Amino acid sequence: MTCFRFCKDERVEAWPAPISRETRDSLEDSLAMFYTGVTRSASSILKEQNDKTKQDDGEMLKNLHFVKELGERSLDALVRGDLDGFGALMDEHWQHKKKRSGGMSNPQIDEWYSHAMKNGATGGKLIGAGGGGFLLFHAKDKPRLRHAMLEAGMREVRFRFDFEGTKVLIS
Repeated sequence: MTCFRFCKDERVEAWPAPISRETRDSLEDSLAMFYTGVTRSASSILKEQNDKTKQDDGEMLKNLHFVKELGERSLDALVRGDLDGFGALMDEHWQHKKKRSGGMSNPQIDEWYSHAMKNGATGGKLIGAGGGGFLLFHAKDKPRLRHAMLEAGMREVRFRFDFEGTKVLIS
């Protein structure tokens, strides 16, 4: 895992995240991702956020700064090995992300999210700009979460962490 700092002079600094292998493996084992079945272009949501940011919209800037702080708190939780705290921060991030745009979520996504939180998830978020794609959850009880989400009609997408970087696959 890598930490990044995006500098005002357009440089990007990177360094290894000081997360133990045990924590990293436990995190990988406690994450579950489900496909919503909804695909859509993220461009309108991203444009809305970008326009508000360029217009110095106070609420948008406050939200983005808060999310940056959440990233720092999330790294701290992982460094300490506090995966339940990391899950709670995922939930906090999702609640703030939804405030950036009305198109970020919808009633079906909110229903699935609530169902996951009642069935073993400690937190989660929609992966992508919003409105569809994948829901990623941290779970204390992954088998219970998996079973509940499959019964709700969602398809799990299994994954593993990869530390080799980008690969070109030729078929």
